[in-house]
Amino acid sequence: MIEIARTPDEQFAVLPGFPFEPHYLDVVADELAPLRMHYLDEGPADGPVVLLLHGQPTWSYLYRKVIPVLADAGLRAIAPDLIGFGRSDKPTDHTDYTRARHVGWLHSLVTGLDLNGITLVAQDWGGPIGLSVLAADPDRFARVIAANTILHTADPALADRLTWAVHGTGESRVVLEEALVDYLLYTQRAPRLEPSLFIGAATTTPLEPDVLAAYDAPFPEPRLTAGLRQMTALLPLTRNDVGARLGRRTMRALEQFEKPFVTCYSDGDPATRGWETVFAERVPGARGMPHRTIAGAGHFLQEDAGEELGRAITEILAVT
Repeated sequence: MIEIARTPDEQFAVLPGFPFEPHYLDVVADELAPLRMHYLDEGPADGPVVLLLHGQPTWSYLYRKVIPVLADAGLRAIAPDLIGFGRSDKPTDHTDYTRARHVGWLHSLVTGLDLNGITLVAQDWGGPIGLSVLAADPDRFARVIAANTILHTADPALADRLTWAVHGTGESRVVLEEALVDYLLYTQRAPRLEPSLFIGAATTTPLEPDVLAAYDAPFPEPRLTAGLRQMTALLPLTRNDVGARLGRRTMRALEQFEKPFVTCYSDGDPATRGWETVFAERVPGARGMPHRTIAGAGHFLQEDAGEELGRAITEILAVT
């Protein structure tokens, strides 16, 4: 029996630039009892679906600047909070979170809402999770826009391809970026995790205190941060990791994906730099696409250039 906690609604009462109504759907994964997943649903109900996926340590608040641009263009913007994040249910035991369950919960949302013709916009962990949903149910997806994301595989072929190294070498060794290891260890050892510390450090523009507080809002007490902490621990660092095996299976599916696959990376994110080239080379649907680079933005490009990202999404949909 999984113990579930929910962040009190009053934590979300006053959030700057976030006028959106909450929506909820019960989702299932791995034969577990249903959990309540929160999502935003803005724009015309019959408009083309754009599925906006966040990663760690953010939630749908990350897309508050992007959503109005899409809705004004006649698109239906759906931005869920992954289980353990935002207004979604939060299992309190960190071992309740697995990569496969995150994929299952998100797939359950997609099927529960019966979404089709989806444009997947994925950033950070939204990529590995969302792309694995696509691999499991490709007919529901029309295109992909990859924005500052990766696909964990630890593949030795990634040597010298990525700014932040994560790859196997030889028979039994790995090469890892020191900053990545430092980040992973901090998230496991720190007595308290505050998303605002990471978000403020990975944007190029200073954020107002009330914006930073909005990112911390879902996690007012330590027992609500189990999913936040565990997601970093799920990062595959070796070829033997179950997440790396899932990543390689997803990559094999992408190597058969011929629908449009467009990269839209910022120029200021070393953590994902290089993956835009890997995707462009390995995904058939990426060939000849209008790939973009957003200048002056960091890892959280939705914060640094949210309206620009929104316009890029609408323009990509118009030509693909």
